[in-house]
Amino acid sequence: MTSSVEASAAPVTLLPTRVRVGYSLGSLVTGSFGTVPGLLLLPYLTNTMGVAAGAAGLLVFVPKVWDVILNPVVGRISDRTQTRWGARRPYLIFAGIAVTLLFIGMFAAPFGVSGPADIYVAVMFLLTATAFAFFQVPYVAMPAEMTDSYLERTRMMTWRVALLATSILISGAGAPYILDATGGGISGHRWMALFVGAIMITGTLAVFFGTARAPIGVISASEPSLRAQLKVAASNRPFRLLVACFVAQATGVACMLAGVRYFAAYVMHSSAANVLLFVIVVAPALFTTPIWRRLGERVGKLRGYVFASITLTAATFALTAAPLLPHFLVYVIIFVIGFGYAGQQLFGLSMLPDCIAYDTKRTGKRQAGVFTGVWTAGETLGLALGPSIYGFVLGIFGYVPTITGDFPAQSGLAETGVLLGFTLVPAFIVGIALILLRGYDLEEEAEMA
Repeated sequence: MTSSVEASAAPVTLLPTRVRVGYSLGSLVTGSFGTVPGLLLLPYLTNTMGVAAGAAGLLVFVPKVWDVILNPVVGRISDRTQTRWGARRPYLIFAGIAVTLLFIGMFAAPFGVSGPADIYVAVMFLLTATAFAFFQVPYVAMPAEMTDSYLERTRMMTWRVALLATSILISGAGAPYILDATGGGISGHRWMALFVGAIMITGTLAVFFGTARAPIGVISASEPSLRAQLKVAASNRPFRLLVACFVAQATGVACMLAGVRYFAAYVMHSSAANVLLFVIVVAPALFTTPIWRRLGERVGKLRGYVFASITLTAATFALTAAPLLPHFLVYVIIFVIGFGYAGQQLFGLSMLPDCIAYDTKRTGKRQAGVFTGVWTAGETLGLALGPSIYGFVLGIFGYVPTITGDFPAQSGLAETGVLLGFTLVPAFIVGIALILLRGYDLEEEAEMA
C-alpha cells in the first residue's frame, strides 16, 4: 500500500560486507541493460533489420524519452510505498523479472525482417525501458536510506562500481561473443538475449535477497505533490550541477559504446576486436576503483571527479589518431579511457547520495525516490542520446545499412564518420560537461554543517 510519507536515513556508520555486496549485485541488472542495448541495438537495426542509420538512431532514442518523463513519477511512487519489505525492495523483484522477460522479447524478431519489425523492436524497447525504470529508480535510491555516513557511501559505491564493471564486462563482452558464436543474424540475437536475460534474473534475485537485512530507515513526511518535490530537487544547487554534468558525460560514453562494433570493423579492421576493446575499457574498474576511492578520501570527491573526467577526455581525444597507431597503442589508450571512466562513475555515484543527504538536512524531509528519479531520467536520456548521436554522425558521413548482419565495405567518408563518432564527438561532450560542475561545493564539511 502507499502513503504520503517517506523513509529517512537510518544513522548507520558501517554496513556489513554482505549488505554492500548484496546491494551491489543489483548492478548485474543495471549494467546489463545499460550496456547491451547501447552496444548492440543500433547495429542490430542497421545491419540485421536493414533500418537506415538515422532512423535507427531515432528508434533507439524515442522510447527513452518516455523514461525521462516516467522516472520521477516512479521515484515518487516508491517514496510513498510502505510494505514489510520496505519502500524499494518490492520493485526490485517484480520489475527485475519483467525487465528480463521483455528484454528477451525485444530480440525475438517474430516478424523477421518484414515491415513491422522495426516498430516491434521500438515498442518492446519502450516496454523494457518502462520496467527498468521501476527497478533502477528504487535501486539507486536505497544507499541514501541505508547509511548517513559520507565515507560509507563511497565504500558502498566502490563495491557497486566494481560489480557494475563486472556486469558490464560479462554482458558487454559475452553478448557479442554469443551473438557471433551462434551464427549472428536473428538467431544469434535470440541466443544473445537469453544469455543476457540469465544475467539479469541472477542480479534480480541476488539484490532482493541480499538486501533483506539492510536498513530501510524510519518514516518522515515528504512533499505533498510530485511538482513540489521536483521544485525542491531543482532548488538543490549541488544536485542540479552534478546531474547536469553526469548526464552530459553519460551521453558521451554512450556515444562511444554505440560505436564499438563499428570501430572494430572499420578502424581496427577486425570484427573480433570488439570483444577485446570492451574488455580493456571495462577491466580497469575491477582493480583501479580502490585507487580512486583512496584519492577521493585524500583530495575530496569533487577533485577526484574532475581528475577522472580529464583523464577520460584526454585519452578519448588521443584515440582520434587510432588509424595511424599500431594496435597495441590503441589498446593502451583504451585502457586509460577505462581508468578514467572508473573514477568518473565512482565519484558521480557516491556524490549523488551526498546531495540527497544535504537536502534532508536542508529541508527536514527525505525524498530519495524523486531525486534518483530525476537522476536516472537524466542518465537514461544521456544513454539514449549517445547512440542517437552516433547514428546521426554515421548518417551524415554516408554509412550504408544492410540486412546481412555483417559489416560490409563502406566509403572512406563513412569510415571517417565511424572514427569521429567514436573519438572526437564523445571526447568533446565529456570534456565540456565539466563546465557544468562549476560551483559544486558539497564536500563532507558542507554536508555535515
